[in-house]
Amino acid sequence: MAGRDPFGVYVHIPFCTKRCDYCAFATWTDRFYLADAYVRACQAEVASAVAAGMSPASSVFFGGGTPSLLHPRQLAAILAVVPRQPGAEVTVECNPETVDAAKLTGYRDAGATRLSFGVQSMAPHVLAALGREHDVPSVQRAVSAASAAGLAGSYSVDLIFGGVGESGADWAATVSAVLALDPPPAHVSAYGLTVEPGTPLAADPARHPDPDDQAEKYLMADELLGAGGLEWYEISNWARPGAECRHNQLYWAQGQYRGIGCAAHSHAVGRPDGASSDAVGRPDGASRWWNVRTPERYVRAVEAGESPKAAGEELDAATCRIEALQLALRTRQGVPEEALSGWADDPVLATLVEPGPTGRLVLTLRGRLLANEVALRLEP
Repeated sequence: MAGRDPFGVYVHIPFCTKRCDYCAFATWTDRFYLADAYVRACQAEVASAVAAGMSPASSVFFGGGTPSLLHPRQLAAILAVVPRQPGAEVTVECNPETVDAAKLTGYRDAGATRLSFGVQSMAPHVLAALGREHDVPSVQRAVSAASAAGLAGSYSVDLIFGGVGESGADWAATVSAVLALDPPPAHVSAYGLTVEPGTPLAADPARHPDPDDQAEKYLMADELLGAGGLEWYEISNWARPGAECRHNQLYWAQGQYRGIGCAAHSHAVGRPDGASSDAVGRPDGASRWWNVRTPERYVRAVEAGESPKAAGEELDAATCRIEALQLALRTRQGVPEEALSGWADDPVLATLVEPGPTGRLVLTLRGRLLANEVALRLEP
């Protein structure tokens, strides 16, 4: 990929067999009959973007929803029309109960290089409280299927902490069990449970997470994952060296990406069509836009030859600069020292950031817990 600007393609797959109580994503449990038409619409949207000058992708990410509900031929049909740079990373999000060796082998043959398993917990009662459909044994079965497909070396596990009924011991056991998977994951994402407006979780205050409990569990996760050989590289993400998610790194670097599918978002610097530009990374303004939310509206628009774009916004240089700092602050690359001038003389800030790469400041472990407070002090 030398000499090529990073460029991401995100493909949204909006189908699920069940909606979890905490989920506010654009997903539906009753629309899978649209799957083939939806795949064709995604192909058409990609073709339109390529005709407008879209760059070859350095990373492709199938998110959702539950992308692993797609048959390998459906995933292959979309990937076949996405131009990719040599060595591009291609990630497919999977629910453990939806995969087997044959399906994952089909994904690999289609071009997938990385799997992301939505595990959330390894405690049965916590899985039930979160509304997950898989059980604990299905996680190892999914990992074994990944191994049989030749993808075990690059799989990731997503976890959620802070759900109702989850004790500290439950959470420690979850992280330890994930590290004990055979083979162990190369990457772990651990997110505090969040309450999204309009969800069943939001309507039930008795199930809302406690921030102090979540802080303790974050510290526990960092200690256990670090001891297991995974280093933090973004507040909610840990990886073995070289196994960082390149697609997500593109987001955190304020890079360019094109969203395909309903509710998918795109970001372009300098050119509104999402094509590659020498302006990548420069704080001189950008464009964001997003597609219509429901799959039937998306399919209908594309089949009619219309743009599926719902709305967008133009970002001025000042907005781009502050957003770039806010994103960088979350990573172990940190921000330039001048973005937090006087930090060493501030008794509070001096406990939240520390010197990192030359001329930059990174969050301390305590700072990661209070990242939003630090972000308020950034000076663009």
